[in-house]
Amino acid sequence: MREMYPKNGRVILHVDMNSFYASVEAAHDPSLRGKPLAIAGNEKERKGIIVTCSYEARAKGVRATMPLWEAKRLCPDLLVRRPDFALYRQASYELFSLLGQFTEQLEPVSIDEGYLDITDCHHIGSPLQIARQIQQEVLEQLQLPCSIGIAPNKFLAKTASDMKKPLGITVLRKRDVQALLWPLPVIEMHGVGRKTSEKLGAGGIHTIGELAAAEEGLLRELLGITGPVLKQRANGIDGRPVDPHALLDYKTIGNSVTLPADTTEETDILQVLEGLSRSVSGRLKKRKLVTYNIQITMRYDTRQSVTRSRKLTQPLCEQRDIFAAASRLWRQHWEGDPIRLLGVTACDLEEQAATTKQLDLFSFQEDAKEEPLLQVLDRLKQKYGEDAVCRGGWQEPEELSFQELLRKRYE
Repeated sequence: MREMYPKNGRVILHVDMNSFYASVEAAHDPSLRGKPLAIAGNEKERKGIIVTCSYEARAKGVRATMPLWEAKRLCPDLLVRRPDFALYRQASYELFSLLGQFTEQLEPVSIDEGYLDITDCHHIGSPLQIARQIQQEVLEQLQLPCSIGIAPNKFLAKTASDMKKPLGITVLRKRDVQALLWPLPVIEMHGVGRKTSEKLGAGGIHTIGELAAAEEGLLRELLGITGPVLKQRANGIDGRPVDPHALLDYKTIGNSVTLPADTTEETDILQVLEGLSRSVSGRLKKRKLVTYNIQITMRYDTRQSVTRSRKLTQPLCEQRDIFAAASRLWRQHWEGDPIRLLGVTACDLEEQAATTKQLDLFSFQEDAKEEPLLQVLDRLKQKYGEDAVCRGGWQEPEELSFQELLRKRYE
């Protein structure tokens, strides 16, 4: 079996759930199986946008982000369910707990997809046998379908899992890149969105093959430091490891809400921003995090969205501070047009235990009260070492098993 694995390279699986929310609903309520099903917001509250839908609904032309009224026109017998994120979160926990039984070299990247490094799993079976076993057990134990990509790195594994849906298993080797990927439009490449595609097109790069052959200087001019990275991926090169500790890496924490009616009333807008700030603050505290960057999103009645952010000199996690930063951003950038949606997001996150606070004009009096205590702490550290005393707060244990990391992620 060891001969089925490369001597020097890696074997990476990308497990991608098929129509996850709809599949979870069907697993929870078997009467929904095999029927056109859509997960969407409340149409009466103007949140009637398709979040995801079953493959039976897709066969009728229903797609994610489509307005609910349009979906019902295309598929009159469409069944609609409101999102149940507690249910989806539990299903996600069960999914990754199951995957963790194959290897602890597992990195969830979203609620419904993750990477597994099975390079050292030859005692279980060949890569194809392991993929088939995973797919079968997820389907039998959780009643959830998934597609799996098998490749020597993350990029190719992700690309492979997208090739056959639902319930597909695809092997993509580096030697296949030229024949299978290079002829495709660059926008079909994982990691390239519409704006990036337009920038590349302006530079005469329209296919993945052209990106693979492009000069790095041109790519840096078009895309900055991202350009050379995309060129490497287009050539099938990706050195990123599968990192189980990424479970505890939170890139952003945010919330948004669609308003019941378009509004220009400042009182209503501020009330919504305050509620969103409270929610973001609660989630930061639950995960023992602080933010160094507050971002707001405004979507107008024209459906145009505007995002603005502000770097912070001090770390924040309290609701009042987040609200103050968000409301300042709103006042600076709102031009008086009717607002349809508002969002508040905390970016540039860091663990509370790792933060350092600088004295400033507004906090020095409060911090000065702690000066006698700080002097005592300094003397203790000088006598017994830097680790003798530390501020109360959450600290990551030196070694955590995958299951312990997973519980922390979902607690």
